[in-house]
Amino acid sequence: MPPLDGNVGMLSLIAFAMVATFMALIMTKRVSALVALILVPTVFALLAGFHLGLGDMMMKGVKELAPTGVMLVFAILYFGLMIDVGLFDPLIKLIVRLVHGDPVRILVGTAILALAVSLDGDGATTYMITTAAMLPLYRHLRMDVRMLACIVIMSGGVMNILPWGGPTARVISVLKLDAGTIFVPLILPMVATALWVLFVAYRFGLQERARLAALPVEAIDEDASAATILTQDNESHVEACRPRLIWVNFALTAGLMVALVMGLLPLAVLFMLAFAVAMTINFPSLSAQRERLSAHAGNALAVGGLIFAAGIFTGILSGTKMVDAMAATVTANIPPVLGPYLAPITALLSAVFTFFISNDAFYFGMLPILSESGAHYGITPAQMGRAALMGQQIHLLSPLVASTYLLVGFVGIELGEHQRFTLKWAFGSFVVFFLASLLLGVFPFYSTP
Repeated sequence: MPPLDGNVGMLSLIAFAMVATFMALIMTKRVSALVALILVPTVFALLAGFHLGLGDMMMKGVKELAPTGVMLVFAILYFGLMIDVGLFDPLIKLIVRLVHGDPVRILVGTAILALAVSLDGDGATTYMITTAAMLPLYRHLRMDVRMLACIVIMSGGVMNILPWGGPTARVISVLKLDAGTIFVPLILPMVATALWVLFVAYRFGLQERARLAALPVEAIDEDASAATILTQDNESHVEACRPRLIWVNFALTAGLMVALVMGLLPLAVLFMLAFAVAMTINFPSLSAQRERLSAHAGNALAVGGLIFAAGIFTGILSGTKMVDAMAATVTANIPPVLGPYLAPITALLSAVFTFFISNDAFYFGMLPILSESGAHYGITPAQMGRAALMGQQIHLLSPLVASTYLLVGFVGIELGEHQRFTLKWAFGSFVVFFLASLLLGVFPFYSTP
């Protein structure tokens, strides 16, 4: 591979330092993710001499993420409204009857529910539905909500590989392959990884069972009614509940899900329309509408602010060409002696780079170069494409993934706390997915022309 010139090398060094500084600040709780996403890239861009045009870069990044931000804001408002009116109450009551206050059943049930809902390929929908159904139960039983967030995002990581998910679609398009060629060999490794998620959920359940057993008897009521669980965290739940409209709200939500899958309209528009219709049907008076908006404005603003702040980060990363410099540095520094191992190297790189940079930057920027290099050693584009998907088990923990802010916002924990708790278990998913893929011949460990 050609050597790097000095400018690219220096820009790459600055970029890696910027990412490292950002991660250190949020994981050590020095600053909030919102502040770090704005200030860290701005400072490093100025230090690198990009004062001219910096505002344009920022605005471009914000504009690119604006549809996602709008979608998440209205998705929060919509599903918050559906929780208020009692759409998920029957599901929660059923879960309460089935689990009998047992943390093991609750956590394994969380994993099964999240894996099932994730079949639609949309992380935001998975997080909202799963947390809406399970979070009241976790809070009432005083279970660790970090475990809920961990299991849900790990389940999303498994299903993120589906052909209608973003990463696989990018690989298919950039390598000009069909979906079956890429995806079918990955099915069994995905099953193995899903079993790992269920194992982690079971382990968490045993841990919580032991911890809760040590609490005073009065600290937890395992036989509490579903009504208590549904109302304990939201005093206005009973007042806002609309049991007579449950089938209307169910039909509206089902129609929304169908429209999302079919792509009838942009996601942001669909959620805006669904929210407006739901608000009009359930709360026709202006005062009631204002009350419901006020109840969920905090969550919506927090998530929306983080998305637009992430636009600053990605805008600077792309506009200054730091992403290109990072990619060039990595590909240029893979020595020829490691060429036969390029498939597993690509898998490892995907775990790192899809965490620190966007999926677009990795799959459209780095993968074509890696795939072309792999061809010299007899590694097919399909094998390289599958290897490049290994990192998706860790990718959803990235601070650049919009839906992750939705999850931590719903659960009520900081992003850094979520990353610290979940990263080792998500890395376990990566290891399982990686080893299962190697053993099943999804991509070669060593290849020669």
